[in-house]
Amino acid sequence: MDSASCECIKGTIHAGQPIGREEPLHGLNVYVTGNRTNPRAIIVVYSDIFGIPLPNNRLIADAYAQSGEYLVYLPDFFEGDPVPLKAADTLIPVDASKQSTLAKYTGILAAAPAFLLWLRRHREAHTHQVCMDFLAKLRRDTPSDRKIGMVGFCWGGKYALRAGLERNRIEVEGEKKVPLVDAVVALHPSRLALPEDVEDLVIPASVGWGLEDHGVNIALKGQMEEVHETERQKGRQLPEIQHQVYRPGRHGFAVRGNPDDPLERACLEDSEKQVLDWFARWL
Repeated sequence: MDSASCECIKGTIHAGQPIGREEPLHGLNVYVTGNRTNPRAIIVVYSDIFGIPLPNNRLIADAYAQSGEYLVYLPDFFEGDPVPLKAADTLIPVDASKQSTLAKYTGILAAAPAFLLWLRRHREAHTHQVCMDFLAKLRRDTPSDRKIGMVGFCWGGKYALRAGLERNRIEVEGEKKVPLVDAVVALHPSRLALPEDVEDLVIPASVGWGLEDHGVNIALKGQMEEVHETERQKGRQLPEIQHQVYRPGRHGFAVRGNPDDPLERACLEDSEKQVLDWFARWL
């Protein structure tokens, strides 16, 4: 393993090497881990912009599968084009205290042109379609008595929430429309568009926010709650929606937090617990 990958592993509480394997599924390359024989449910992970190559993301998928209850899929929703790992330490360093202000902004400026080109290649309409097509195929291929949960980090948080919207339901075997998934968790969800990304949720949703998140303003929590309160006042019955705030909760706290810092380690551990507790209730 190269030094960049080793450095990424330091950003997670999970030690060791990933134990799953990559294979094609429903049109995408997917990191698969967990119970393939008789899982209680399936968990789909939509990662941050660093995708499958970031060891943290694979190790988190392994952690969800550790109990033996779940079959976990980490699809390459970026279709072979995640943001390169060399940008990770600039954009979301494991230990922010070791990054000088000069190094931070010099690195960001250097990475900006390539990142802007990446954003152009991953425009919202196409990104949405790739995700929803995978989930639709998965839902139709999954036994009706087996539930599906989805967790999204950063970039993926937006699409995890969208997976639970009424407008994205599909017909399965000619019956009435059903949601793409049965429960979702979104951790530091970036690029949220309100109210459209959350206003017609039909499944239980849990959201994790960072108090000091420079990439996802904590004010979005209140705005999302206002959207749902407006819906309730209109008489709409909403599913259970939970919000959890993390301190300090800097951006990427659920993936690239510093395990040597007690507060950041707590964010890593508690966000994993948030996911597993939510799915234990709803899957």
